[in-house]
Amino acid sequence: MQGSRRIANITGGGSDGWEVFLRARQMIEAGTPVVELTIGEHDIRTAAPVLQAMHGAAMGGHTGYAAVPGTRALRAAVAARVEARTGVPTRPENVLITPGGQAALFAAHIATCDPGDRALFIDPYYATYPGTIRGAGAVPCAVAAQPADDFQPRRDALEAVAAGAVSLLINTPNNPTGVVYDRQTLEGICAVARQHDLWVISDEVYDTQIWEGSHLSIRAMDGMAERVLVVGSMSKSHAMTGSRCGWIVGPEQVIADLTNLATHTTYGVPGYIQDASSFALGLGGAFEAEIAAPFARRRRLAKSILAAQDQVRLVPAQGAMYLMLDIRATGLSGTDFANALLETHHIAVMPGESFGAAAAGHIRVAMTVEDQVFGQALGQLCAFAAQCAEVKNRPEQG
Repeated sequence: MQGSRRIANITGGGSDGWEVFLRARQMIEAGTPVVELTIGEHDIRTAAPVLQAMHGAAMGGHTGYAAVPGTRALRAAVAARVEARTGVPTRPENVLITPGGQAALFAAHIATCDPGDRALFIDPYYATYPGTIRGAGAVPCAVAAQPADDFQPRRDALEAVAAGAVSLLINTPNNPTGVVYDRQTLEGICAVARQHDLWVISDEVYDTQIWEGSHLSIRAMDGMAERVLVVGSMSKSHAMTGSRCGWIVGPEQVIADLTNLATHTTYGVPGYIQDASSFALGLGGAFEAEIAAPFARRRRLAKSILAAQDQVRLVPAQGAMYLMLDIRATGLSGTDFANALLETHHIAVMPGESFGAAAAGHIRVAMTVEDQVFGQALGQLCAFAAQCAEVKNRPEQG
């Protein structure tokens, strides 16, 4: 017996991008210390007051089935947060609570795409994007954002492939690049979406991690609210990755349809987790800034270290908890560099190729370890890059 072609084809028959990460974990399990700069997992745990609120809700009895679209309190809290941050009128009926941002991405594509529809996404991309689209039965189509443009997706690249597509997935602040899409970029995306009648699925889970400029939600652009689904999450903004609580914000009818989908799939999110999420959102912007502060601090540290050398170039790190580093001067691919760095220095980073062809020759570094360890690891990484570049540029012996 064989499973469905849909499930067997989620990774498209190729790599899922996680090989270096899995190899690092195997080394750790075998007793080899490794500095992990791979995944976006905070080095702090969920704050004690949030856990206490979760415990109180569970002990208070909120352990049965919760309302499938989300508790009224949490939907209202998300709606109020979104409206305050974007200026777009948002009601609880515009919000569906999901088991994390990943489930929201899947549900958003189910809501917008029929089987066989073409669904666009920007390359570089978070590693699950193409598989999420395939899992929803659609056909993923990558749109390259170029290193020369600091990975801002350009209108002409979108227009070249938009005909016949039904959706476009964007992510700003961006994982893996750390780039925040500027107004010109968003206006180009809006123009293409209107011209080709595209749904826009906007992954905004890093909206509290802005280091330069400001975050502008595409839902706030003129005439876009009725064709945009925004994905959000408690994971990154509140260090609640394991709690699996996210949301979709969109037009009321789509949210009603997605509630029907949730009834037949996840059947909602545990009530005590939703109560804790409502409590965490109520802590306001000061708490979110506290969660983001270590990454802002490590970004400053990284810029200082990188400024002292010339082999590794930093892609503008405007937001999110990652640095995208251009290591093409070494002559190595991102994959070869990451594997060699892990082997020789026991430092694990993600190859750019894990996030698409456009990021070839780059690596992604997660700023997710304590400051001193992070600084030492980044210094070793730069020294290793210099050694690789020296070997590349060494005259051949005749």
